[in-house]
Amino acid sequence: MSGRAPVVIFESTGHYHEPVLQFLEEREVTYYLINPVVSYEAKKTSLRKVKTDAIDAHHLCELYYKEDLEVFQKKTIQTMNLRNLTRQHQALTETYVQIKLQFQATLEQIFPEYQSVFSDLYANISLTTLLRYPTSYDVKNATQEELAAEMQQTGAKRSYAWFWHKARLLKDAAERNPFKRNTYQSHLVSLQMYVQMLFQYQEHLSKLKKEIDALAETFEAYLIIQSIPGIGRKIAATILSEMGDINQFQHPKKLVAYAGIDPSVHESGKFKATINRITKRGSSRLRQAMFTAVQCGLTKNRNAKLKAFYDRKREEGKPHKTAVIACANKLLHWIHAMVKRKEAFVEQ
Repeated sequence: MSGRAPVVIFESTGHYHEPVLQFLEEREVTYYLINPVVSYEAKKTSLRKVKTDAIDAHHLCELYYKEDLEVFQKKTIQTMNLRNLTRQHQALTETYVQIKLQFQATLEQIFPEYQSVFSDLYANISLTTLLRYPTSYDVKNATQEELAAEMQQTGAKRSYAWFWHKARLLKDAAERNPFKRNTYQSHLVSLQMYVQMLFQYQEHLSKLKKEIDALAETFEAYLIIQSIPGIGRKIAATILSEMGDINQFQHPKKLVAYAGIDPSVHESGKFKATINRITKRGSSRLRQAMFTAVQCGLTKNRNAKLKAFYDRKREEGKPHKTAVIACANKLLHWIHAMVKRKEAFVEQ
């Protein structure tokens, strides 16, 4: 016996390793959670292409003795709750977008001119009216007074003149509609189904957003990150949930590497590559959130400091994408310094 306390080394496997984590923490066993990318690279050092559980375990042990591994720092329950909520919101949003596309494709086969009536096709009053009058035939059979009264019952805080105007636009759209009658009953069934699904997703997304805002506000870093022009509540919550405790990143370069925005290095002999792609080995969600934050900051010159940095990179001859990556890198350096010092963003 070596007299040393045992340690456990294992790969991260999505949510499947969580019960193992709980078991080890309850017994206060030191463990190292290895990124699958790191372990995969270690396995490639062998010339033989063999994969068994025993060999995989052997490679993990070699990593422990050869590499300077750090003990895994599990994120707090509060951070994990925020991460789960933001990821769920993103997943629902992606599905919601797909449903909107399918809904619009169906609408174009029934009442394409309807899209010109309301500025927001997916607003409550628009979808409710469409549910009641799905075809131009239904609109033509109703008087303008009936249409205006029906829309007014949706609870929208508008004057009667506004509803009267929309009823007139709806009647005009029905006259222009190329489909004078609906040929396929299946289209109507699909349209009603999509409208109901849109209502449900809007409700779920609204509830998730409230939960995310309420939980994110309990983090001191939430308002600090929001102080950067171009970063709103949703992006700030995503960055915060994916980043976790800032103290686990001793240097901003480690945070940049965690986001996978650090450039890869390729050297061989006297050759040194001058065009290096980013590693993309960290959190893809954090990386995407940073790119979105850069785009929002550059749009309409919201973040003058970031825009000046972007312009400087462009003047150096850097392509647009390279300059955006450099801006994301710079943003992460700012966030690291601001959260560490607990200071808000200062526009110079």
